[in-house]
Amino acid sequence: MDLCLPELEKELSAEIIGRKIYYFTEIGSTNDEAFMLGKEGAPEGTVVLADSQVKGKGRLERIWHSPPQVNIYTSIILRPDCLPVDASRITIMGGLAVAEIIENICPGETRIKWPNDVLLSGKKVCGILAQMQSHGDKIDFVVVGIGINVNMNVEELPLEIKSVATSIFAQTGELFSRQDILISLYKNISKWYKTFLAGGFDMIKEKWLTMAALIGGDVCVRFRNEVINGKAVGIDQQGALILSRPGGEIVKILAGDASILKEN
Repeated sequence: MDLCLPELEKELSAEIIGRKIYYFTEIGSTNDEAFMLGKEGAPEGTVVLADSQVKGKGRLERIWHSPPQVNIYTSIILRPDCLPVDASRITIMGGLAVAEIIENICPGETRIKWPNDVLLSGKKVCGILAQMQSHGDKIDFVVVGIGINVNMNVEELPLEIKSVATSIFAQTGELFSRQDILISLYKNISKWYKTFLAGGFDMIKEKWLTMAALIGGDVCVRFRNEVINGKAVGIDQQGALILSRPGGEIVKILAGDASILKEN
């Protein structure tokens, strides 16, 4: 096992993220545990970390495949002083922070697919799930769940996701220390979260757009009962995807499954 909790907490003692880490060899879902801790008043920056999940969560009630001791499964509690409508910015910030760390390992191959996926060579290597509790016009807390496929053998993936998912190991042929990646990840999230709290979403957005997979291409966004096609031209100040539709109509989409139809 390449995770050492005392070392992690020592390395992160001066950061916003990771001063307190709850570690589990196996858990249902790190997001569920973090959400419960958030309700109980756990301080900002509290982390839940697991070696495996038996009920790992993805967006839209999907399951996140979580084999033991090869990947990163972690959830972070944040308590930003902002409106609930701004919570989607947290997902954008988290995606950027993760993508930068993976880009350092696999230069030139890392892209962010709106709203919450990080891709390596066009395949999903990371998913982010943000869940919020609010009271009126104030956020109580946000849980940011992050799953990164690190040393997983993709041949062991379920058939239905094998063609669309990858791991850092699959792309590089090398095994990596999850501990080292986690330290870099928590520090980078701390850095960008400070920028977010200081009103620097424009800076986050600008950097995010340089790594965006969909922008400039013709895309299809699927909802439960609707499909919208258009050219992805950017994201707005809430992190919504901006589509230019035939005839010049501009549509902003806060949630949905986006896929590229044709690159620019």
